[in-house]
Amino acid sequence: MTALLALATSLLWGLADFGGGLLTRRVPALTVVVVSQSIAVVVLGAIVIATSAWQEAGPQLWYAVGAGVVGPVAMLSFYKALALGPMGVVSPLGALGVAVPVGVGLLLGERPGLLQFAGIGVAVAGVVLAGGPELRGAPVQRQAVLLTLVAAFGFGAVMALIAAASTTITGLFLALFVQRVTNVAAGGAALYASARRGGRVLPEEGGSRVILFSLPALAFVGLADVAANGTYSIAAQNGPVAVAAVLANLYPVVTVLAALLLLGERLRAIQAAGAGLALAGTVLLAAG
Repeated sequence: MTALLALATSLLWGLADFGGGLLTRRVPALTVVVVSQSIAVVVLGAIVIATSAWQEAGPQLWYAVGAGVVGPVAMLSFYKALALGPMGVVSPLGALGVAVPVGVGLLLGERPGLLQFAGIGVAVAGVVLAGGPELRGAPVQRQAVLLTLVAAFGFGAVMALIAAASTTITGLFLALFVQRVTNVAAGGAALYASARRGGRVLPEEGGSRVILFSLPALAFVGLADVAANGTYSIAAQNGPVAVAAVLANLYPVVTVLAALLLLGERLRAIQAAGAGLALAGTVLLAAG
C-alpha cells in the first residue's frame, strides 16, 4: 500500500509540474501558484465542511501552517534558480530534497533493509539523471546553486511537515486546507509585493481572458498537487517514511516522460538512463 500510494504521489506531482510548466509559459509563475491554490482552497473547504473535519483542529495543524509557508518560498526559489540556470543543473539538484524526509525517517528509528537501501540509492541517482544534468559547459552561478538547495530543502521539509500534520483521513483534509490557505496568503503577499515593484500579474497578451480560459488547467494543477500531498501523507503514515519519500520523489521522471509523449521533446541518453535507474530502484524498494 505504501509503495502504491507513493507512486501515485509521483504521478500526480509529475503531471502537476508538467501542467504548471506549460502554464508559466503564458501566465506569470506567481499568478499560476496563487490561482491554482485558491481553487484548491475552495474545493478543500467544501470537503472540510461536508466531513466536519474542523472538529479535529489541534496543535498539529501548526505543521500544516509551516508547510504552507515553506512551500511558496521553495517554489519561488526554484523558479528563480531556473531563471539563473542552467536547467540541466538546477533540476537534478532540486531532487536532493528527498534527503529531508528520509533523514526524518532515520531519526525516528526506521532502519530500511539492505535491499531498500540499495533501492533508495538507485532511485535517487535515477531521478538526478532523469533531470538531464549538464556535465560540461559554462560555470554555474553560485546564487543559482544556493537557491536550488534552498528550494530542495523546502520541498523536502513540506513533505515531512504535511505527514506530521494529521493522523486521520478527516484530519488530513483539514491539514491540507490549512496548508493551502497559508499557501494562498503567502503567495498572495508575494504577488502583491511583486506588483508594487512593477512585476506582471496578468499575461502580457490576452490579460484576464487568458486566466479565464486557463481555469480548467489551473484547477488540475492545484488539485493534483493537493491530492499528491494527501497520498504522500497516508503513505508515510502507513509505511517506512524513507521508502515513501523516495518513491514519491520520482515525479521528475513523470514530468520528463510527459514532455516526451505529449510535446514530442527528445529524451537525452542520460535522461533515458535515469528513467531506467529510477524504475530499477522502484523495483528494489517494493521488493524490500
